[in-house]
Amino acid sequence: MVAGQVRAFVQRHPVVRHATRRIRIRLPISLGGIDPERVPPRVRRFDLPLPRRAGAPRTGPDALRVCAPGDLWTPGRLHARGLPGYRPDALACFLAVLEHARPGTVLDVGANVGVYGALAAARTRRRVVAFEPAPRAARAARVIAAENGLNMDVVELALSNHSGTGLLRLSPDDASNSLLPGAGPAAGRVTVPVRPLSHWREEAGVLPSVVKISTCASEPDVVSGSLEVLRRFRPWVLCEVRPGYGIGQRLTALLEPLDYHWYRISGRPPYSPQPSISEGASRRGGMWLFAPTPTPEGLWSSAEAWRAAIDDCR
Repeated sequence: MVAGQVRAFVQRHPVVRHATRRIRIRLPISLGGIDPERVPPRVRRFDLPLPRRAGAPRTGPDALRVCAPGDLWTPGRLHARGLPGYRPDALACFLAVLEHARPGTVLDVGANVGVYGALAAARTRRRVVAFEPAPRAARAARVIAAENGLNMDVVELALSNHSGTGLLRLSPDDASNSLLPGAGPAAGRVTVPVRPLSHWREEAGVLPSVVKISTCASEPDVVSGSLEVLRRFRPWVLCEVRPGYGIGQRLTALLEPLDYHWYRISGRPPYSPQPSISEGASRRGGMWLFAPTPTPEGLWSSAEAWRAAIDDCR
C-alpha cells in the first residue's frame, strides 16, 4: 500500500517525477537505473501533420501544434511515428463516419490527449466534447485545443453506468488509465467524478451524432450508461474492444436490442457486418464500428481515401 501511495504521489507531481528520473539516470541499470538515451524530455513539443482527403472541404490547420508532458505515451508515439503509426485504420474510419453522420456533436470518451477529438475539430465544423478523467492527460488535451484554436471542450469526467465517484487506476505512461480493477499495472490511483452519458447529455443539451469510446476495459459500462442516448439519437459509435474481460459478449448483449450493426475495423475497408462483437488477440484490442443503419453508399470509399491521406502524413 505504501509503495502504491509513493507511486501515486510521484505520478501526480511533475517536479518530483522529473527529479526521480534524473536520479535514476545516475544509477547503474542493475540497481534500477535507466539509460539516459531513453529518458523522455520534460516537455515534448512538435508539429503533427494532419491528413486532407482529396476533394474534401478545406478546413482547419495542416498540422497540430502539440505541447505535452514528455513521459506521456500517446504524444511520444505521435512524435515518433505520426498518425500513420497511431491506429490509422480506425482514424480513417472515424473521419469517414464524420462525413456521413447527420449533423450533431462529436463525443470523444476516454480522450487521453484528444487525438480523435482534435481530428474531428480540425476537419469538420462540428462541436466536439472530449471526456478525460486523468488530470495530466486532460490538461494536455486542453493545451492542444487552445493552441490550435479548436472547437473542442475538455470535460474532466469519467463516463460509466452510475453517478458518484470512482478510483481511476493511473497507468505508468497514462495510456491505459481505467476504472476497472485489475486492468493492467497501476502507478497510482486518483478519485474522479463519474456519471452516465445519458445524464450528462440531458443537462448539457447536446445532440450526439458520433461517439468514440476507449476507456481501457470499461467500455460496456460506458455503453450501459449511454443506452438512452443510443435509443433517442442513434449516433455512430467507434468503440475499443480489448481481450480478456468479456467485453465483446457484454457489448453484443447491450446493443442487440437497439438494432445496431457492427463492423470490426481491421485492415483496409470495406468491412463486413459481423454476427457478434468479438475480442481480438492484441493486448490493446481493436476498434469496432457500431452503425445505427447499414453502412451508406460511399462510406468505405471515403474511409479508403482518408487512409491514403493519413499514410501521406509520414
